Amino acid sequence: MYVMLNIFKLFFSTKLSEVYAFLNPSVNIMLVIPLFFFLLAFVWQVVLSFR
Repeated sequence: MYVMLNIFKLFFSTKLSEVYAFLNPSVNIMLVIPLFFFLLAFVWQVVLSFR
């Protein structure tokens, strides 16, 4: 039973990666978005401190 579940898991995970392969460029960009928010917090603090 365990082997059969592993086979299904392997099949579906490889199939999904092929199906969603066209999304790879957007996923690469999405990984940088949290860094932009982190930098935005510092920029915001700098702007507010100069008021």
